[in-house]
Amino acid sequence: QAVCVVSWQHPGPAETQNRVTYCTLPTCPPLYTMSLPRCGVLLRSPSAPLQLYFGRWLIEGSPYVVLIDVGFTAWSLDRWKSELWENCGIGVPWFDREANDAVLFGFLTAWLLGEVSQGHGGGGWRQLPVATIFTTHATLLGRYLCAGSVDFYNNLHKFNVDKEAGDRQIYHRYCLERAAAHCAHVFTTVSHITAIEAEHLLKRKPDVVTPNGLNVKKFSASHEFQNLHAHSKARIQEFIRGHFYGHLDFNLDKSVFLFIAGRYEFSNKGADVFLEALARLNYLLRVNHSEVTVIAFFIMPARTNNFNIETLKGQAVRKQLWDTAQTVKEKFGKKLYESLLVGQLPDVSKMLDKEDFTMMKRAIFSAQRQCLPPICTHNMLDDSSDPILNCLRRIGLFNSSSDRVKVIFHPEFLSSTSPLLPMDYEEFVRGCHLGVFPSYYEPWGYTPAECTVMGIPSVSTNLSGFGCFMEEHIADPSAYGVYILDRRYRSVDESCSQLTSFLLQFCQQSRRQRIIQRNRTERLSDLLDWRYLGRKKGFRYPRPASVPPSPALSRHSSPHHSDDNDDDDERYNEDLEAEKDRLNIRQPHSPQYRDKSGLPDAIPVSDGDGTPASSASTPSSVSSPAGSVSSEK
Repeated sequence: QAVCVVSWQHPGPAETQNRVTYCTLPTCPPLYTMSLPRCGVLLRSPSAPLQLYFGRWLIEGSPYVVLIDVGFTAWSLDRWKSELWENCGIGVPWFDREANDAVLFGFLTAWLLGEVSQGHGGGGWRQLPVATIFTTHATLLGRYLCAGSVDFYNNLHKFNVDKEAGDRQIYHRYCLERAAAHCAHVFTTVSHITAIEAEHLLKRKPDVVTPNGLNVKKFSASHEFQNLHAHSKARIQEFIRGHFYGHLDFNLDKSVFLFIAGRYEFSNKGADVFLEALARLNYLLRVNHSEVTVIAFFIMPARTNNFNIETLKGQAVRKQLWDTAQTVKEKFGKKLYESLLVGQLPDVSKMLDKEDFTMMKRAIFSAQRQCLPPICTHNMLDDSSDPILNCLRRIGLFNSSSDRVKVIFHPEFLSSTSPLLPMDYEEFVRGCHLGVFPSYYEPWGYTPAECTVMGIPSVSTNLSGFGCFMEEHIADPSAYGVYILDRRYRSVDESCSQLTSFLLQFCQQSRRQRIIQRNRTERLSDLLDWRYLGRKKGFRYPRPASVPPSPALSRHSSPHHSDDNDDDDERYNEDLEAEKDRLNIRQPHSPQYRDKSGLPDAIPVSDGDGTPASSASTPSSVSSPAGSVSSEK
């Protein structure tokens, strides 16, 4: 038996460089029943000449990978599209390059499987003795519908899927996706909520739900993840010092770093809700004269042409100030050392000469500027139509000195080679305090899962696969640093108010309370480990042992705001609480209940006598976040 990853490869210099970077190309060993030639040599057949690249993927485990050059066989596209139309009735327009590449990749993969499984190509590929599995991580039509601001999940059974796909000019893509779901032997998806979506839109119920996991060993840092957080946070603070030079009128030690990352899908990823919540949070912090400053990062790739000159200048000014301070420090230290050697206390007034003061004054003047700190770190190609920038203009967040919420839009994925913020994504996440992902359409959600594994609290929703998964396996998610935002039963305005409440509660926590919460969040790593996701019965995490039952169950059990010397904090013992929680972990009930629309509704949770309790995501639940917001109002 053998497992091999098959992917398509576009021709061209850029793609060739990516191939060399991400895949080693050795002399190929025997694969299945066929020995592939050296990489780059053509596999010729009377029916389908093919160019393959075979090697090992440069990731953990080094799996074998076969790259198919779809551009090499592009001359067969018209013939294969005609065959697809004659046999399946699916027509693919010439201008849709992605769909054309999918057709090429499909036919070439079928031909390749015919070679390795039967030893011949040609017309017998439709009856291959190969089991096929189609896993959908999202539906194309679902993405388009959610981006159109429709009440998607409560009207799944009402959509005319053919008309909706045709109106959005994606009918051919929808047909390809639906045909793949129906032709595969096994149809799977990544979450229960996406399973219901696929059943309504693709007209086939998934056979298996396979939640996405993570290699926890990759992120595990024993008990050092708190130190890693401090180290990464210090690097982010250095970037902020340069970005806000001349306007650094806030205390970085009392600052909270929030971030949202992912594809640039403004409404699907919840960036609209996040921005509105930030505006409301800014108002609350200002009227309450809070000393906390919130810095929100938006890591979403957009069309840019270069770095912002003002942003680059800020990092250069910061480095210049650092060099000046180091020079003065060395001279000061040398004079102090000489004074102590002769047994005399130094005369502070003579430690620095006139030249030193001149140097420091010049550094201070160079760090002044009249304009406000930039919001975007890059030059956008069309900033007048950018959704995030337009929303910031509407809500009035311009990084002014009176704002307690600052915004930094980084329209490019993070990289350790960047001249602005030289950090990998993992390092950046570890340095932040809270990840905010209020997505409306999120079949699973790797970003909050990665936060959980690295011990960083996060905000998810009850419309994401991750959020539903956590509600199913944790009795009180917010106590473990996983805040579940209700975006199914509430309007957009109500969801913004709830998110504002979450963010305000988080900002009111002391440093010790945030450390306690990060410890609890990191303990959830086993839930997302591939070793445990394959089990039919998972875990059910109880309320943390150090969190007492509240007489008003509608209020969240996340650590309340207190002074650093609060006596309640002294009773916390991380090892003792972790041991108690481990002993109290139990198996969750399954399967989920469904309401009339077919969506997962109240998730049954045992109250101890076998009676299912209502879910925390329903508005009628006693422990619902809705009760918390209404009680605070």
